[in-house]
Amino acid sequence: MLALRLARGAHPLVQLRRLLVAAASAGTGFLLLCTLGYAMGHPDASGGALLRLAWCVAPIAATVYFAVTVARTDPATRPRSGLSAVGLGPAKLSVLAAISTAVACTLGSMVALLVFLHLRGDLTGLPFDGAASELLAADYPLPLAAALTLLALVPLTATAASAAVLRPRTAKPGKGQDEPARLSAPAAPAEPGSPPSGLPWGIALLAAGLAVEAYASRSAGTSDLTLPGGLAGSPAGVLAGWTLTAIGLALAGPGLTYLCGRILQAARPGAMRLLAGRGLQEEARRIGQPLGVLCAVGSGAYAALTLYAGDRPAIGPLTMLGALLVAGCAVLTLATVTIEAKHARADTTSALLQLGAPSSMLRGTAALRAGTLAVVIGPLTWIVAELAAVPLAR
Repeated sequence: MLALRLARGAHPLVQLRRLLVAAASAGTGFLLLCTLGYAMGHPDASGGALLRLAWCVAPIAATVYFAVTVARTDPATRPRSGLSAVGLGPAKLSVLAAISTAVACTLGSMVALLVFLHLRGDLTGLPFDGAASELLAADYPLPLAAALTLLALVPLTATAASAAVLRPRTAKPGKGQDEPARLSAPAAPAEPGSPPSGLPWGIALLAAGLAVEAYASRSAGTSDLTLPGGLAGSPAGVLAGWTLTAIGLALAGPGLTYLCGRILQAARPGAMRLLAGRGLQEEARRIGQPLGVLCAVGSGAYAALTLYAGDRPAIGPLTMLGALLVAGCAVLTLATVTIEAKHARADTTSALLQLGAPSSMLRGTAALRAGTLAVVIGPLTWIVAELAAVPLAR
């Protein structure tokens, strides 16, 4: 009940984020139910059903990542003075954040179930002249236990991940032992001056993924898989290599963002370049990983466009839905942390304005940060996408 009251009194932007989480959960739940419908309609094709279920891992991961980001940036999860006195300490706030995530994801799953039942004709008859009856196995009775089990994947995973990310932590011995426990925030830097440590690992995984793709593309097609949309003949090693490449981009994101800040401050920087560079360095851990994930999604989208160009089979509606879910969650996650970073800079921005800094300089600083990221990370993403698409196009 307390979580519901906090949700009702939240800012409209926070409510919009929760609704977007529910929408992403609804889309992912619908994909899982469509996988169940395929398994019901094709009882002899268990391998195809398992492969379709495996392709749902990417939308599930994107939805959970977005839900955790929304929970972490929710103002209601931040410890405030006086809350501990009424029993709302860090542990209780983390529980409330997990409950809010569970409510949003469960709402989306229920919407997905209602839409699925409606399209099957289980509620008010077959809509659209029964166009989706074969795809959703409308002639077969729906196993409710299996449907509910699939729909519970996103809420349970997102709730557990939110609880793990927002778990209370105490101060290190010798450093503020009298300070109360805080909610952990992995995106915030432990030391603003220390560079992120994931860049070497990200580059190593990136190189390993490209090497695995190149090697697997030359092997015989004994372990070929069928890509979404009916595109067959893709070696499993190539797809595993692309997965390593995507993880490498995500790990390298904070380090690349920090490097962009160093580049801006090189060669006698002025006030604008100095502010932009320091801002990128301080926000490297906050926005770097979502930026790396978006770059990975962008390289995957480029590879998909390369695959489906020419005489390739058309992209089906479920494939398009899955792609929109992954891309949309990646964009929304980056937008969420960007807004959070702007709020975190509010005190600094106010101080600069009080010292007489013009608003045009602050806007120019923000544009300079975005432009530097685009100039440095954009071509890198394009090169990785080109190299990753070559083995898949063979």
